[in-house]
Amino acid sequence: MNIAPQNSWSSKRLKYLATINDESLPESTAPDSEISYIDIGNVDSNGIIDMPTVYRFADAPSRARRVVKNGDVIISTVRTYLQAIAPVESPPNNLIVSTGFAVIRPNPEHLNPNFCKYALRESSFLAEVEKRSVGVSYPAINASELGEILIKITSTELQHRIASFLDQETAHIDALIAAKERMLALLAEKRQALITRAVTRGLDEGLEMKDSGVTWLGEVPGHWEVVQLKFVSNLIQTGPFGSQLHAEDYVSNGIPIINPVHLKNGKIKANYEVTIDETTSVRLSNYLLLTDDIVFARRGELGRCGIVESSMEGWLCGTGSILVRLKKAKMNPQYLTFLFDGTGASELLKLKSVGSTMDNLNTEILGNFYVPTPEIMEQQQIVTYIENQTVQLNALRTSTEHTISLLRERRSALIAAAVTGQVLITE
Repeated sequence: MNIAPQNSWSSKRLKYLATINDESLPESTAPDSEISYIDIGNVDSNGIIDMPTVYRFADAPSRARRVVKNGDVIISTVRTYLQAIAPVESPPNNLIVSTGFAVIRPNPEHLNPNFCKYALRESSFLAEVEKRSVGVSYPAINASELGEILIKITSTELQHRIASFLDQETAHIDALIAAKERMLALLAEKRQALITRAVTRGLDEGLEMKDSGVTWLGEVPGHWEVVQLKFVSNLIQTGPFGSQLHAEDYVSNGIPIINPVHLKNGKIKANYEVTIDETTSVRLSNYLLLTDDIVFARRGELGRCGIVESSMEGWLCGTGSILVRLKKAKMNPQYLTFLFDGTGASELLKLKSVGSTMDNLNTEILGNFYVPTPEIMEQQQIVTYIENQTVQLNALRTSTEHTISLLRERRSALIAAAVTGQVLITE
């Protein structure tokens, strides 16, 4: 690895190095023509394009119009904080992307397509896209503004060598990340199996079992009850309607609002940039959280939940969440969260959820859900057992997640250095 000569580099605006949005499907396209469609949600922040959706042109969304070719790079011009930017490599002839993307087509006389895919995911370029975006909750950038962003370039021959070097190095890093992600999956499976057995079979091997009457649950210890969640709860309610919270109600560093995005691994993680003030809190006091309440995700990954700790009392249950307040003499909150974490409960909720475009959970579905219910003392014993048994698994998960984070940082730093002339691999 050598320092690249800086005098061989210059900065030019993207519009002079590539065309933007060259081709679109005409309205005269035959109605029965088949297209493979990529929307914003098909591209992740790592630049990976998910499987396209196949449509007849007549049935496709009106935004399914941008034509792409091999070597193009697509950049999401809406919700730019998602960094949905990806290269188009060996696409089918009928691949079409949303008008929410800008399609960048490098001019090979000035910009090597393989180099371009790295340059447009380099950290300073991503930062400039976000800086030039307009809007708070739904930031967007237009194609002409994208074209004004400066790109650092060198000779196309040198661009080619840099891109080839990055292909090799990032492939190695990506393989390491994939191996660590497989380890995470195995740890999750082991943890789930341990929890599932404890919360559905108990801790004693020789117990007499009985049919629970619930398909996903199967047999449970004979002395356990199986009851609907509403009978061991004092309150099950959704957060405030969207009409009860307005843009002007949000402040920074106030009282946190808990929505599904704030629920992870049975924990609640607040975002202090999206909060409310005391006045709004008083107005929405029916939705304030108490210690040991459980907040469930109402949308997306159903069954995801988190326990309200004492330091979180007074926070607000968000619009996308459901608040469950248990009868403390009947149900241990940690036992219940383990139940949803470790069994097929989440899948059953998913099957019973409502909504055509995304999973949605409501209070009736959640309240009618059957839960295995040992005596409260036995629930606590099960919780203690699970916590003791999963200490090492949780530590391994945290360590592995940290390693993945470091590998991704290394990947980003390598790309940034290579495409801005700071390093070069010579032949």
